[in-house]
Amino acid sequence: MTTLVGLDLAGRRVLVVGAGAVGMRRARRLLDDAAHVVLVDPSPSDDARRVASHGDAELFVRPVEEADLDDVWFVVAATADPAVNGQVAAWARARRTWCVNASDRRDGSARMAASSTHGDLALGVVSVGDADPRRAAVVRDQLAAHVAGGEVDLRRRRVRRGRVVLVGSGPGDPGLVPLAGLEALMTADVVVTDRLGATPLLDRLPPDVEVVNVGKSPTNHPVPQAEINALLVDRALRGLTVVRFKGGDPYVFGRGGEEMHACRLAGVEVSVVPGITSAFSVPALAGIPVTQRGVSTSVHVSSGHVGADDATLAALGAGATVVLLMAVSALSAICEAATSAGVDPGLPVAIIESGSTHAQRVTRATLRTAPVVAERERVRPPAVIVMGRVAAEGFLDDPVCATDGGGDD
Repeated sequence: MTTLVGLDLAGRRVLVVGAGAVGMRRARRLLDDAAHVVLVDPSPSDDARRVASHGDAELFVRPVEEADLDDVWFVVAATADPAVNGQVAAWARARRTWCVNASDRRDGSARMAASSTHGDLALGVVSVGDADPRRAAVVRDQLAAHVAGGEVDLRRRRVRRGRVVLVGSGPGDPGLVPLAGLEALMTADVVVTDRLGATPLLDRLPPDVEVVNVGKSPTNHPVPQAEINALLVDRALRGLTVVRFKGGDPYVFGRGGEEMHACRLAGVEVSVVPGITSAFSVPALAGIPVTQRGVSTSVHVSSGHVGADDATLAALGAGATVVLLMAVSALSAICEAATSAGVDPGLPVAIIESGSTHAQRVTRATLRTAPVVAERERVRPPAVIVMGRVAAEGFLDDPVCATDGGGDD
């Protein structure tokens, strides 16, 4: 019979004997758990030497000695020699120190689970007896995919302090939501959602999860930001887990900083799961690299609400790529200001509507023609506007893309 136990090895001395492929695989897991890892091997791998060179682990290039087990909490015997592994396991047994024998599972006093981490939960699968450990890894992967895919109710059952998680849901395609965001969503008692973003995922929530829609459109802000802040704080102070499900990234024109500040001011625990900002992902999905070596080595992101401010005009004048969010209504004024400031009227412009969704559409123009083309094509928000040489149709097919710009960026 095997008893599953979670060990807290953070900051504790752990010995890994054998710094080859198997030993380093185990060592990396222990390093991920913040253990103080000591490697012993007379012929360590290059990987082990590199890890030690960064100070991530101690490395002793010599055969193992019994004294290496002094002050050690946990031992992994992972050399290519079963006799050495057996000797290490015997030393550990005499000292009543937990030990994994990688060459003979029956000889060790512990087994490392095939594990995955999901927020504040760890999922582990252990093979029992002589069962195939590779099967445990396959089962782990399938269970982890089920959890990470938002298929499991992860809400807390014990009464605890409420908390708020700001989750960036990306440009709209549910497949672009980070795994941490999916897992956070499944912990929610309350979801406060934007109009845009990966809102189809809300259909996966249990029916008793409260969903509050506070979404905005360009001319319609039904729930002021102050009320959103108050809502987050109120639900958290009731002891609930609140997920603020935001389009794009919470900190890129998403007012995530204001919401974070409101929670901290109220003494509410708050964290953030970054999302893929539409400023970079939507152009990428439309075949537009916002930077390109030798063509555009910087990118300026601006909100259309501010129009063509001095920083945006300066970026255009300097040859940077300019990405404008929420700028459809201000496009004409921005183009006029840019050309008046001396920017080339022939500068390519791309307008990407509903990026990452089935309704995505790309409209091409120049700085001179963009307002007329946008009106003719009935361009509507949400849209991302890209100005710069990289926005030209067929840019990635241009030979200039293969030119070595003379350095890395």
